[in-house]
Parts: sequence; C-alpha cells; structure tokens
Amino acid sequence: MNQKKKARLSAGQIALIVIGVLFFAVMLVWPLVEVLYRALKDGWALYWSAVTAKTTLSALRVTLLAAVIALLVDTFFALAASWLLTKFEFRGKSVLTTLIDIPFSISPVIAGLAFIMMFGRSGLATPVVNWFNDTFGTDIALVFSIPGVVLATIFVTFPYVLRELLPAMNLQGCAEEEAAALLGAGGFTIFRRVTLPHIKWPLIYGMVLCAARAFGEFGAVYAVSKARGETFTLPLEVDALYMSGGAEAITQAFAVSSLLVLLALVMLILKNIAEWRARKSEEQEGL
Repeated sequence: MNQKKKARLSAGQIALIVIGVLFFAVMLVWPLVEVLYRALKDGWALYWSAVTAKTTLSALRVTLLAAVIALLVDTFFALAASWLLTKFEFRGKSVLTTLIDIPFSISPVIAGLAFIMMFGRSGLATPVVNWFNDTFGTDIALVFSIPGVVLATIFVTFPYVLRELLPAMNLQGCAEEEAAALLGAGGFTIFRRVTLPHIKWPLIYGMVLCAARAFGEFGAVYAVSKARGETFTLPLEVDALYMSGGAEAITQAFAVSSLLVLLALVMLILKNIAEWRARKSEEQEGL
C-alpha cells in the first residue's frame, strides 16, 4: 500500500517536473534562442554593423547612463527609507510604506505622461524650471531629454532595492545598534560596522533587480523620450528598427535585442551569486 502510494507520488513529481521544464523551455528559453538566431541568421557582418551603428551605440550609452544614475539614487533613498521605516515609529508610517509601492501599481506609460504634465511645456513645474534656467543661465529640460529618461527610470525602479532591504532590516531588529550606541559609537559607524554587514547581500540583490528593470524599461521612457540617436534607450531602438518594416531592419532589431539578452544574462548571474552568498551568510550566522 505504501509502495503504491510512493510510486503514485513519484509519478506526480515527475509529471510536475516535466510540465515545469516544458513551460520554462517554451516561455523563456525558446524566445531567447529565437532572438539570438534571428540576430545572427544573416551573418556576422550585418550583426556587427547593427550593434555598432551610431543610433545603437547612442541607445546603449543612454541605457547605461539612466540605469547607473537610477541605481545610485534608488540605493541611497532605499537605505534612508528602510532605516527610517524599520528603526523608528512615527505617524504616517503605514502611508509612507504604501506610497513606496506606487510604481508597482501604476502603468509606466501613465508615469511618463505624468512627468510630461508636470515638467512639459505647459506643466505645473515649468515656471520653476524656466526661472532656474534664466537665473543660472542653464538650459535644463526635464522631458524629451536625457534628464527626463533618467527621472522616468528612477520612478519605475525605485521600490526594488527598498523592498529587498525592508525584510532584512526588520529581521535584524535594533538591539545591536542600541548596544553600539550605548558603547559610544556614532551613527555612521553603527551603520557601517553593525547594520551594513547584515544587509549587504539583500542590498546587492536589490541593486541587481533594480539594474535589470532599468535596462528593460520601455513605457515610461518612451513617453518622455525624443528621437533616435539622442534620448532613445535600447528597448526604444529595438522598437524603432522593428516597426520600420524592412527585412534588414528587423534583423537589426533582433541584433540590438541580443544586447539586452546579454545584459539580462549578466544580471541573472549576479542575481544568483547574490542569492548564493546570502544563503551562505545566513547559514554561517545560524551556526
């Protein structure tokens, strides 16, 4: 009786594994392989000309610039907000926690349109921007420009680092920081020597997720972008090539898409390394 039950369970497990592998292959592996095949099917010469084209290199620079700035800004505010939310009690704490999740619940396109309404030619903040430009002799534009792309990227990626830090800092508690403060340690020393070692790997994991999200953002950036070769990111460049309709342009679109695939693979490797190191750290602390 037990053997039959065990056999039926093993068959069910095998069926689930097969279904999972098939789903993974059809939904993830097959499309990525198809992208790489389409990118290389017309030869290395066309592939190389596509990935080294002026507009592609410009899109790559804008993508990396927006991702790096968004990562720095998001990490700084995530550390500050997670410290505030986990170490202190204050009125409006639950409201602030809810507001942090707004980028998860709002369509990126709506976020981009909101930036246009706020900082566009007739936006609410336009008089302030014009006053700043007139006063300091600058020519800052916050939409249809690189700053607009950066702002849109920051908005859609903001919660990723923070949402990885909050559970780790809640789990850590405040006892060690309070003990360090009683021994005379300063605030920065407490953060560097006590808090940071406990949240190091969740922080890195959240940064990897943030960067991966920034590389692939389309909707919000599309709303505030301007033109190819100036403010387009890699996803927008892929869309522009594919929508042009020519056979060669479509192949070039897949070639540019392969750059995003390679960036995704790098992020996946870093993500797995961060997860592995986090597990090792937890096991060592458990011992």
